[in-house]
Amino acid sequence: MPRQQLQGLIAGFLAYAMWGLFPLFFNLLRDVPSIEVLLHRVIWSFVFVGLIILGLGQKSRFLQVFNHRALLLGLLMTSLLVSFNWLVYIWTVAQGRVLEASLGYFLTPLVSVFLARVFLREALDPVRWLAILLAAGGILWLVVNLGTFPWVSLSLALSFGLYGLLRKQLEVDPLTGLAVETVLLLPIALAYAFYLGYNEAGHFISAGRSVSLLLMACGVVTAVPLLFFAAAAKKLSLSAIGFMMYINPSLQFVVAIYLLDEAFKRDQLVGFVFIWAALMVFTVGSIRLELKHSP
Repeated sequence: MPRQQLQGLIAGFLAYAMWGLFPLFFNLLRDVPSIEVLLHRVIWSFVFVGLIILGLGQKSRFLQVFNHRALLLGLLMTSLLVSFNWLVYIWTVAQGRVLEASLGYFLTPLVSVFLARVFLREALDPVRWLAILLAAGGILWLVVNLGTFPWVSLSLALSFGLYGLLRKQLEVDPLTGLAVETVLLLPIALAYAFYLGYNEAGHFISAGRSVSLLLMACGVVTAVPLLFFAAAAKKLSLSAIGFMMYINPSLQFVVAIYLLDEAFKRDQLVGFVFIWAALMVFTVGSIRLELKHSP
């Protein structure tokens, strides 16, 4: 295996493994209100990413974004989507519903393909339509047999799918994009943090050193896997990146059942089997399509 490809695989594995272990980190903050965790994630992500940008000498690239109105507007939209995704995910972990988050990220590749069809008019072959129908069948099964609509899973999948759809069309690298997104969210986060502090309702400092350090670490755990992902994306094909995407929800699934002791009912298993079958069909179809078009 070429050295560059091996480095890409290692970086990709580290990125998705970190994302897959996120429930263990955010579970440590389950007693802190989700909205407060979110605002600290924004604040400390900005601080950490800002230091990286300064260290890499990319300040000018960051500032140039503010000279492009259309790009800035696009990043404002992605910042709102990613903040919503973060909030739902943090709340889901705090509520002990990591299995639902796992299902959401299993659905994300299929939702992304469907969104590309709706908004970009990308053609879908019969194999991908079959994968989408299988996923829809799994969701329908969960609704009928569990009696609840899987809004958590679909919220995560749709928000991240829309985020990816928009970011794909914006000419900005992941690090600069995250920096600008956090800058745009920063005024709201700082204002709310000041409000909590003024009313002595915040957990930062008052809840002890360990909680404060965990809240500050939100910036590190947000940025580091993104940097690994960016490195992997430069060295690997899109199909390899897409296949590795399943590491994240698979790890979350294992963490939820074996480390966080979440109950996994038989009806849930049937729904997951539909989704897994859809992903298998989707993956095999993608591989065959790439081999067909490769020289």
